[in-house]
Amino acid sequence: MRRATPERSRPPWILLAVGLFAGFIAGLFGVGGGIFIAPGLMLLGGFPQRAAHGTSLATSALFAAAGVVAYAINDAVDFVAASLIFAGSALGVLAGVELLNRIRVRTLQVAFVLLLAVTAGRMLAGTPEAAGELTLTVAAAFALAGCGVLVGLVAGLMGVGGGVIVVPALVLIFELGDVTAKGTSLLVVLPTAIVGTLRNLRHDNVDLRGALLIGAGGMLSAFGGGLLAGVIAPEVSAGLFAGLLMIIALRLARDILRGSEGHAGAPPPGGGAAPG
Repeated sequence: MRRATPERSRPPWILLAVGLFAGFIAGLFGVGGGIFIAPGLMLLGGFPQRAAHGTSLATSALFAAAGVVAYAINDAVDFVAASLIFAGSALGVLAGVELLNRIRVRTLQVAFVLLLAVTAGRMLAGTPEAAGELTLTVAAAFALAGCGVLVGLVAGLMGVGGGVIVVPALVLIFELGDVTAKGTSLLVVLPTAIVGTLRNLRHDNVDLRGALLIGAGGMLSAFGGGLLAGVIAPEVSAGLFAGLLMIIALRLARDILRGSEGHAGAPPPGGGAAPG
């Protein structure tokens, strides 16, 4: 990294705590965990915006690896659907990473707040259980790949695994059961996050030490969250998740309104280069 690693200014236990919480959320909801890691790194760890997103995506791969094992144990992963979505996401994530290094920081902040708000709304609206399995047709295959492109774009740009798109899409459009959708989502997140992280490393947008600390705190909790997913009442977990998202979105929106361009070390509004 060209810039001093952000986590050195904070005790390691902060990153471990962020990982423990985000990992549990990742396993429970079938997401990469980046929806909490990125704002956690900015608000608690003092990370610049782009470094937070790149490090978050790297950590999402670790969480997804742990969480998907728990779902696979319960036979709640659709490997065919995951493969088709990843076929699209592998392309989308590369485009997203490139945009991360070209887009204005203020625009990135606003987009991330909107993503948090939309996700919260989706959780509050609920995702009804669909007992059917995915019927694979040519049209469905192309639709899954197209969904993957969007997932990859969001993953590379926002530093999240893309599960906030995959889960509702699989349940509402492709009529997969809620638990299977979450397990399939994590399987998509894993390779998508790896591809994006490899590209982010070229732009110095990843703090590997920070990612490992967060991963150490969250891989076990991600596995536990995956096991709990089939037990906890969906409406309770969705309500808590949405509430937390809104709290984070409001906090970040306040920073934007105050004229903050991220945190210490963030480039000026017109800068297109990666941090450092």
